Amino acid sequence: MNMNREARLEASDTLVVVDRSARRRRNLIIGALLAVAAALLLAFYFMGRGAPDAAPASAAGGELGNSVPAVTVIVPGRELVQRTISTTGSLAARRDLPVGVPGEGGQIRRVLVEPGQWVRAGQTLAVIDRSVQSQEAAQQAASIQVARADLRIAQANVDRAQQLVNRGFVSRANLDQLIATRDAAAARVRVAQAQLNGTRARIGRLDIRAPAAGLVLARDVEAGQVVGAGSAALFRIAQGGEMELVARLPQSDLAQVRVGVPATITPIGSEQRFQGSVWQVSPIIDPQTRQGDARISIPYNRELRPGGFASADIVAGAVTAPLLPESAVQSDDRGNYVYILNNKNEVVRRDVKIGEVSDQGVTVVAGLTGNELIVESAGAFLNPGQKVRPERRKS
Repeated sequence: MNMNREARLEASDTLVVVDRSARRRRNLIIGALLAVAAALLLAFYFMGRGAPDAAPASAAGGELGNSVPAVTVIVPGRELVQRTISTTGSLAARRDLPVGVPGEGGQIRRVLVEPGQWVRAGQTLAVIDRSVQSQEAAQQAASIQVARADLRIAQANVDRAQQLVNRGFVSRANLDQLIATRDAAAARVRVAQAQLNGTRARIGRLDIRAPAAGLVLARDVEAGQVVGAGSAALFRIAQGGEMELVARLPQSDLAQVRVGVPATITPIGSEQRFQGSVWQVSPIIDPQTRQGDARISIPYNRELRPGGFASADIVAGAVTAPLLPESAVQSDDRGNYVYILNNKNEVVRRDVKIGEVSDQGVTVVAGLTGNELIVESAGAFLNPGQKVRPERRKS
């Protein structure tokens, strides 16, 4: 019996050992399956999160492949553009009046004005010594008194003779002789008076006077200097103080300038601008230079000095046309052109003819209506037929 119990116990222990081993293998298999399942779940999870990112990346790649460049475009319209001729020239007095010696001259006693002073018409500028002429005038005035005394005596003789001739005491011939003597005395009075007036006139011409109101530009005389009728001008006066700019223009530009058109003057070295107008256009052209003069009148200003140099912008008409920035206009061997966009936003070349070029831009006188979509810049990087994305310029 003991042997049977031992046999059963051994068998039971064997079964227990076998059962535990199988359970361990099953647990390992289940754990492995769970690990695989978890790995699959994680894989699906991360794949699910990565899919949305991949799709935009793919879409972005397709968009980049089909992208078009953005360009700034403008619709210029049409506006009134003034045509301006830019030139340079010298400043001068519009009417430069030289003042010299009007009489026989003499020694300068006094100079009464300086350059930069304003004078009125007839004002004395300088005085010449008149001592000799004054003595002549005094002598002639005395001669007039003598002649008048002789005239009074002659007139008295005529009056007495006329009373006696009726009584027969004086003949008619004697009366006629007395009348002739009286008339001669009256003539001598007039001659002496004329001589005195002439001397006084010469004395008056010894005063050098301003022929017109204006600004004294130069004084070329000093006290003590001896001047005569052949002397050079002693003073220069700008009549009314008016200045002008004498601009030399090519024949083609001169033909566009009219009397009365406005002009802006800027002296060299100054930022001030002065408004004037063309008052004279030269009727002739220099055959050597093919140029002519346009004279621009300018009101007086102390900053405008004759002999100075200045620039001028002359308005020579106006035109209604599109006005483009310089960056929009291209040029090559075929001429000037711009790029416009058609209804498909494709670049199209348009040949144009340009006119005035100024700080405001380039005037297009032919080739555009002003209603086109025009590429404002970056035209050098575009090609005809290229598709672009237009963007309007912000004001």
